[in-house]
Amino acid sequence: MKRKSLLLFAVLLCLAFWPTLAWAPATQQSYSLAILTGQDEQNIVGSAYASRLHKDVIEPFLAMQRAAAADGISISTVSAFRSYERQKEIFEGKFERFTGQGMDPEAAIDKIIEYSTIPGTSRHHWGTELDLIDAAVDQPESSLEPENYHGKGAYCKLKEWMDLHAESFGFYLVYTDNPLRKGFKYEPWHYSYAPVSIPMMKAYKEIDLQQFLSQGQLMGKEYIGQGFIERYRTEQVLDINPALVP
Repeated sequence: MKRKSLLLFAVLLCLAFWPTLAWAPATQQSYSLAILTGQDEQNIVGSAYASRLHKDVIEPFLAMQRAAAADGISISTVSAFRSYERQKEIFEGKFERFTGQGMDPEAAIDKIIEYSTIPGTSRHHWGTELDLIDAAVDQPESSLEPENYHGKGAYCKLKEWMDLHAESFGFYLVYTDNPLRKGFKYEPWHYSYAPVSIPMMKAYKEIDLQQFLSQGQLMGKEYIGQGFIERYRTEQVLDINPALVP
């Protein structure tokens, strides 16, 4: 085969397998406890709160954003990296509110983890997670609601586009609408960049959550026992889209 023909064949072959190549899991790295729990931001870039991401997620996200824009959809993040301290503020704010309304502490924690994580256990600590909306449409009063992504919802076209194209850029829905799935409720807005989040999840699975939580100064931690942690790990941490579990 002549050199020019060989080069053309190689280019066409790469294009044919681009979706697969684009999200092949990254080489296993060493992730410290601080990185995995949102207390070390060395890999996080960006200044705006809603668009801070892991350095290896920026280019794939921009590529997906450009492709969607060509179809009239303006992908925008409303939440990306979230530090341990920010997650702690969210958790403790809800804990105070629910217990102040008369809930016992255990029931308050169960209510919190329908949608919100315990600090140190959020996937948003990794910079690989994005909560997405379509900025090109009239915005609903409350954006991150499942009904906005289906039927006649404001973001239904975004959801349809993501269903068709997101995985070819390496982005996967995390909390699916599988009726057999436990843990966090369905979130049609939450996507994860698999090439980085899969190896991070692999490292995260080695963390002793009981020890980690016992060492922190977290409101209500005395109500988080070993039995709760085992259930939380099985359901909230691991019962997600199987494509994202190493």
